[in-house]
Amino acid sequence: MRASGLVTAAALAALEAAVVPGAKAKYLDDLARDIIRQHGAEPSFLGYRGFPASICVSINEVVVHGIPEGQVIHEGDLVSVDCGAVLDGWHSDAAFTVVAGEGSAVAECLNQVARQALWDGLAAFAKAKHLGQVGAAIEQSVKASEPTFSVVEEYTGHGIGTAMHMEPEVPNVARRSRSPRVSPGLVVAIEPMVVAQAIATSLDSDGWTVRTVDGGLAAHWEHTVARTAAGIWVLTAPDGGASEMQARGVNVGP
Repeated sequence: MRASGLVTAAALAALEAAVVPGAKAKYLDDLARDIIRQHGAEPSFLGYRGFPASICVSINEVVVHGIPEGQVIHEGDLVSVDCGAVLDGWHSDAAFTVVAGEGSAVAECLNQVARQALWDGLAAFAKAKHLGQVGAAIEQSVKASEPTFSVVEEYTGHGIGTAMHMEPEVPNVARRSRSPRVSPGLVVAIEPMVVAQAIATSLDSDGWTVRTVDGGLAAHWEHTVARTAAGIWVLTAPDGGASEMQARGVNVGP
């Protein structure tokens, strides 16, 4: 899964550099597919339950699962890119959000809050006894932001391995119900989705695209992470998550 994760990381690095004003979402999709295949892997998303593309490109009010077609990225757009690869039967999944060119203060702040929430959730996973603690850490991180944003509750992270989506579900908010225990060997994709306004979402007629009902901006960050006997290993981060985890006092290692 680490080998698969590095393929996804390579694709995302190229995609982040390519998200510029004037770029077309379809170009990003073609770029991701080519890079993944150059590494001997296949895009996890392509054909998954009928999904027609290799990545998801979600712009501004689109929260997740945006289909890259003829959309043109404009100056200041908030663009989320979600990517997955399968290598020798093992999956990896990660996402980032970036502002194309110069964006609004709200877009920049929302993006930083969402990114921080992801890493706070990953740090919690390193020491959590159950997955509910991960969701609580993400929610707490977002609530501590200024201005205050909101976490989308209905879409969650997930287990991952020989399939892209597996049990258990990884909540992005605190849950009162009992949640699965965390122990070495568990691998999950943690992926907070944070919105600038209300958390209500709607699903487009394409059956995939999820957007905020009120048109508020959305940001989405994700990494695939393993709980190991030594701590955690962020499989889709080139450094395994070391730079972010060191600042949080968390051990990283296979």
